[in-house]
Amino acid sequence: MSDRDEIFDVAVRYATALDTRDWDLLRTCFLPDVVGRYGGDLGEVHGYEALEEICKRTLDPLDGSQHIVSNLAVQIRGDEAGFSCYLQSQHVLNDAEGGPLFTLAGRYTDLFRRTDEGWKIAERELETMWVDGNPAVLAHVL
Repeated sequence: MSDRDEIFDVAVRYATALDTRDWDLLRTCFLPDVVGRYGGDLGEVHGYEALEEICKRTLDPLDGSQHIVSNLAVQIRGDEAGFSCYLQSQHVLNDAEGGPLFTLAGRYTDLFRRTDEGWKIAERELETMWVDGNPAVLAHVL
């Protein structure tokens, strides 16, 4: 598999891990000292454990979610790569007052590093582009 394909595979694996709540699979996407920048109330996190905790706190209370990545682009520079993709994430909480669905669309901008286990995300930044639906669905994290 080419470097480009391996990096694209990480992006898809990440989305799948979130929606299946497979935290072991999610761990395979990141370096242990990853830095995540999520803006808003979530802010910046340092280290995989902190990143996983945000994901769990956000997703575990939900009845479902679907993360879709598209418009994948990569620029490989030796053992590092710049990567970006669009994201649309739908979050479902059936009993939420005001409606069960909240959608967020944005862009991930990442720095990947090559490791002995393959490409991993070293830095991730989420830029929110728009939201729709009931923000109360995610009130437990915002």
